[in-house]
Amino acid sequence: MKRRNFLNVCAAGMAALPFSSWAIDMPRMDMPRMDMPGMSKKSRYKIAVIDLMILKRQKLSALPLADEIGADGLEVDMGGLGDRPTFDNKLADPTVRQQYLDKAKELDLEFCSLAMTGFYAQSFAKRDGAEKMVGDCIETMKQMHIKTAFLPLGIQGDLVKNPELRPAIVERLKTVGKMAEQADVVIGIETALDAKGEVELLKEIGSKSIQIYFNFSNPLKEGRDLCEELRILGKNRICQIHCTDEDGVWLQNNTRLDMKKVKATLDKMGWKGWLVIERSRDASKPRDVKGNFGANTAFMKAIFQS
Repeated sequence: MKRRNFLNVCAAGMAALPFSSWAIDMPRMDMPRMDMPGMSKKSRYKIAVIDLMILKRQKLSALPLADEIGADGLEVDMGGLGDRPTFDNKLADPTVRQQYLDKAKELDLEFCSLAMTGFYAQSFAKRDGAEKMVGDCIETMKQMHIKTAFLPLGIQGDLVKNPELRPAIVERLKTVGKMAEQADVVIGIETALDAKGEVELLKEIGSKSIQIYFNFSNPLKEGRDLCEELRILGKNRICQIHCTDEDGVWLQNNTRLDMKKVKATLDKMGWKGWLVIERSRDASKPRDVKGNFGANTAFMKAIFQS
């Protein structure tokens, strides 16, 4: 199942997924320890999980679960969108927001980003009030001292299949870019374009506060060279990375994703920041949140923080 479709299903409360045949036949390794020694949260690379993907969307219990998984931080979703005028964002409540901040401090966890996954199924180009919705996200970012937000252009904003939407998307992202610049935050967009196409898109938008939220699975499923895509974009255009592939096997068992080569590429580029685990779940245990995300977190730390 494609990533965008998966998140739509997940947002509707469905956790089980079909998995691609290439992944199911791969070998499985035993899960490594979640609390690997020698890890430092001062590393140039930090590892996070997503509240939506650990089935804790906008739930305070996502924080202790992220801590148990072994993550350094958490990406928090802004909540559902549907036909509402804006996101169903519980963090707009000062009491709830403070509970999050207090719990994160208690557990020594960071909030790496906010995610506007409601736009996977909504049209950023056509939806009335889209700028206000992003504005609400930016306001929450300011209140919680979060510097990065994730904005997927989604199925309806696929610029490969719907190039006619480009002028409208660019115009709206120019507006959002100005809002983000004023708040001193970054909006990371995910598109269906290749790296060269994204470079051109960013030039057209012309805002330092609009960057690319890179996802490993996008070039992999299209047969592109992941590391070459990273090099084309360069360190200053990538704000954050979803270090994941389509479901089927853990990251450590994925034969089409050479994580050591990825790290060497990022090292050479001089990039640093958050690597956020989205999926890469074992097909035989898709509902085992601790097992899947614990294994992937431990593997990523072994590669990027050892």
